[in-house]
Amino acid sequence: MNVSAEISLSEYLKKYFGFDTFKGNQEVIIRNLLDGRDTFVLMPTGGGKSLCYQLPSLILPGTAIVISPLIALMKNQVDAMRNFVSTEDGIAHFLNSSLSKAAIQQVKEDVLAQRTKLLYVAPESLTREDNVEFLKQINISFYAVDEAHCISEWGHDFRPEYRRIRPIIEKIGRAPVIALTATATPKVQHDILKNLGILDANVFKSSFNRPNLYYEVRPKVNATREIIKYIKANTGKSGIIYCLSRKKVEELAETLQVNGIKALPYHAGMDSATRSENQDKFLMEEVDVIVATIAFGMGIDKPDVRFVIHYDIPKSLEGYYQETGRAGRDGGEGRCIAFYSYKDIQKLEKFMQGKPVAEQEIGKQLLLETTAYAESAVCRRKMLLHYFGEDYQEENCGTCDNCTHPKKQFEGKDYVVKALKVILAVNEKFKADHVANILSGRATSGVKSYRHHLLDVFGLGKEKDEKFWGAVLRQMLVAYLIEKEIENYGLLKVTKKGHEFLEHPSSFMLVEDHDYESIDEDNAAASGKTAAVDDELLSILKDLRRDIARRKNLPPFVIFQDPSLEDMAIQYPVSLEELKNITGVGQGKAMRYGREFVDVIKKYVEEKEIIRPSEMVVKSIVNKSGLKVYIIQSIDRKISLDDIASAKNLEMNELLNEIESIVHSGTRLNLDYYIDEVMDEEHQEEVFDYFREEAEDESVEAALEALGEDEYTEEDIRLMRIKFFSEMGN
Repeated sequence: MNVSAEISLSEYLKKYFGFDTFKGNQEVIIRNLLDGRDTFVLMPTGGGKSLCYQLPSLILPGTAIVISPLIALMKNQVDAMRNFVSTEDGIAHFLNSSLSKAAIQQVKEDVLAQRTKLLYVAPESLTREDNVEFLKQINISFYAVDEAHCISEWGHDFRPEYRRIRPIIEKIGRAPVIALTATATPKVQHDILKNLGILDANVFKSSFNRPNLYYEVRPKVNATREIIKYIKANTGKSGIIYCLSRKKVEELAETLQVNGIKALPYHAGMDSATRSENQDKFLMEEVDVIVATIAFGMGIDKPDVRFVIHYDIPKSLEGYYQETGRAGRDGGEGRCIAFYSYKDIQKLEKFMQGKPVAEQEIGKQLLLETTAYAESAVCRRKMLLHYFGEDYQEENCGTCDNCTHPKKQFEGKDYVVKALKVILAVNEKFKADHVANILSGRATSGVKSYRHHLLDVFGLGKEKDEKFWGAVLRQMLVAYLIEKEIENYGLLKVTKKGHEFLEHPSSFMLVEDHDYESIDEDNAAASGKTAAVDDELLSILKDLRRDIARRKNLPPFVIFQDPSLEDMAIQYPVSLEELKNITGVGQGKAMRYGREFVDVIKKYVEEKEIIRPSEMVVKSIVNKSGLKVYIIQSIDRKISLDDIASAKNLEMNELLNEIESIVHSGTRLNLDYYIDEVMDEEHQEEVFDYFREEAEDESVEAALEALGEDEYTEEDIRLMRIKFFSEMGN
């Protein structure tokens, strides 16, 4: 019997969900399932995947089994269903490890009594023998496999339990299968169909293009400040910030809170009650921002998320696409900002060590795609859609940073021809990095092992480096001149279009990649100096420092060092709280000398009508550095510096750097017990008097020159300088 032909789906849609019309191809998907056919749904986040199995579950006799990976997702969707549908029409339940024995018994009773239309089950729960025996007793209308990309090792969230779904279905009893995912490359799509045994399924693929989303990648320099600045400029808007580690989630959430932003953390290490509570507060708009690991957001139905920020670049483009897809699900504004540093990619590569070789190879391929996306100056929308097998024809999408701020283009016809020749010369059996090395003339061990450094084409493009050639190859991929064989870990093949280009070369415009390495966080000033120093204010502050130094009979550099004054002349702190965020100023220094400085700066700002940088409002959380706390406590207990350094696996030079940092921020330390061991009293007095009476600055080199390198070591001078700062300045 053809069920779908005899009913008006629009009436059911209105009755149960209150909508007048279906979105996209929802109706044709539902009719396909009602007719008993296996169905594969590829639909971006916000496209309405859930409705594709929720509505037919209410129409068909029996209970639909929804296999879903996250407990939080199940609870959220069951709650949503219960809001829409009255208990007379059937109820939704979930069956997983979070339920008590009594709750599990109640669920089973409702299912057996045919009151349950929709039963959510975790894949782990589905494979339990007692659950298999229980499910054999009921009439199953169909199986829905949600987040189906979890089946594939090439997916961004591979779950081995998903591989066992088909054998379990065979055990329980056959019924139509609908597999749904918001993100899958052609390779992952095939894996899903093959593994679920539904190769004959009708495939419904919606466009991956989300025109309302704006994509942007920024260098990871002072990322926390940038995030706070962005959120403050978008007060009241909902957003999600993704971090890769639980520790960073906790730290960033706390930093946002002390800066007056309503934010909460979310990660798998928290107890489930707190996690659920934080999620509910976000859904109910009691907080604006959730800082989370990737565990947050799968299936979370919050349509008005206005921004998704990646503090850390994700492990794969699929993960990135799905996470950014949580922005603007209502069709409204959605900004997607990712902070990128190649160091993060290297960290992720390091984490893979020790895993099986095949898994490492897949992981590296996925990371390469992410790196390519981040560093490319090509339209981000075009790159994303190409990754998912979709061709985006527009030259300028107008809603990504590369299109709104395009890099200069240059003629690349000759470069493309050279690249095609090299790919063919190595018989289309090598990956992009290998081809780029041959083009640039880099005789790496890999190139030598295949004797490719002896080829005529070796160094054909040696006027450019391998990074440049990597960019050329990526743009050739997007233009379909070459293709990547994912099955064979990314070997490059020349397409029909590529062969035609080689025969009849024509104009091909290229753009160079972004160079984020030259703007790395470690090279950025600690204070995040993005503006010029106000020389007039700096001069006023130096005069003030000189006056205070005279009054207190101290060298000026003891009050505040030059980098601190320069930072004040950039950031214009007008309160002691703001002063604590200045380079080299801790609470002690701010309380002891800060009042006069902030008063002078405040008066200057008012007189000159200066608009202060908004990032100055950034407050840092209490320094929780375990190392600094350990050092302070050890010195209080008079433990030898050699023993402290040894315990923390530090060189003495590194330990002195940490101690200087502690003292410069205003904490007083008493190192007499150690200094007395390594220097006699006369030498101590000579160095101390030098800093008090002769020194023009705090330079160790100047002190050694004045006092004699034969008499003192650099370590001696540094120890006495720490003693001097601690006693005279703190």
